[in-house]
Amino acid sequence: MDVLGHYNYWIVIVLMMTGFYVVIAQNNLIKKVVGLNIFQVSVFVFYISMSKVKGGTAPILDPGIEVYGNPLPHVLILTAIVVGVATMALALALVVRIRHAYGTIEEDEIDAQEEEP
Repeated sequence: MDVLGHYNYWIVIVLMMTGFYVVIAQNNLIKKVVGLNIFQVSVFVFYISMSKVKGGTAPILDPGIEVYGNPLPHVLILTAIVVGVATMALALALVVRIRHAYGTIEEDEIDAQEEEP
C-alpha cells in the first residue's frame, strides 16, 4: 500500500481534524465559524480528489481521446462553495447580533448570562 502516494488524503484528514478540533475546543464564536469553514474545505478537497480520473482529459469530443474526466463533481463543488460563503455570511451576521445582545462572543460568558436570574 502506497501511503505517501495518497498525500491529498492526508491533507484532507489534517484539515478535517483541525477544523473539528477548533469547533470543539474554542469558546469564541468566530473561531468556531472559522473551524467549520476549515472542515468544509477538507470535504471539498476530498470530493475533488476522488473525482480525478487518471489519464482523463477535458470532456471535449475528439477522435483521439478515449478517457474523459467527469466535470459534474467540480460543478457540484463550485455550488457548494457558493452555499458555504452564504452560510458563513449568515453565521457571521448571527455572531454580530449575539455580540449586540450579550456584549460578548465567548460561549461560556453567554451561558453564564443566560443562567443568571
